[in-house]
Amino acid sequence: MASRRTSTRARPQLSDEASGYVRGLIMSGELPPGAAVRAETIGAALGISTTPAREALQALRVEGFLELVPRRGFQVAVLTGQDVRDLFTVQALIAGELAARAAATATPDDLAELEALHHELIAAAARGNLELLEEKNHAFHREINLIADAPKIIWALGLMTRYVPRKFYPSILGWPEATVDDHAQLLAGIRSHDPRGTRVAMQAHVEHAGELLAAHFDARTSASQHVVPEPPD
Repeated sequence: MASRRTSTRARPQLSDEASGYVRGLIMSGELPPGAAVRAETIGAALGISTTPAREALQALRVEGFLELVPRRGFQVAVLTGQDVRDLFTVQALIAGELAARAAATATPDDLAELEALHHELIAAAARGNLELLEEKNHAFHREINLIADAPKIIWALGLMTRYVPRKFYPSILGWPEATVDDHAQLLAGIRSHDPRGTRVAMQAHVEHAGELLAAHFDARTSASQHVVPEPPD
């Protein structure tokens, strides 16, 4: 079992980094539907050449995040708050299964690690250190997934979480409070070895996060649609 915590993750390809960066901008509403996305701009923002940036945009086109418009280039495809909710609904189902398995198999050492991460998370929230809060939040969920010890399900979850803009969570209204409160429910289920209750708690937690992001996305999109363009000189 110890080996599951010693695995390392390979550094992502430059094109993967670029696609993740653009995907995050889209999912957070920073890039609204119809916005132009240029490989040169993305490359400059990340300090990479236009080749991996262009590869990233092509990949995002396949995923449905971008459209290639003749003579205009890549543009952000239509995305709604409901699309965001749907993505999180699927993620919640997968994460719920992993949480249920973790509750069934967690050892005292596993629980101690989760408790420690939760206390660190609470401390970060209390200090207003949102970057550290997100780091501990990610570590908390990763620990649950490792305890579940279900590589194929973890792989499937990874396909869904790639759409989640982690770096933007701290700026979403209500997210820090939701993280602290929801994690307490998850810990209670794992502590009592209650797979069913933990599954429900995890699904509710992920859907809660999805609702917060969807509301944030809707607000950003609505604001961008009501911006009055300045008259020409």
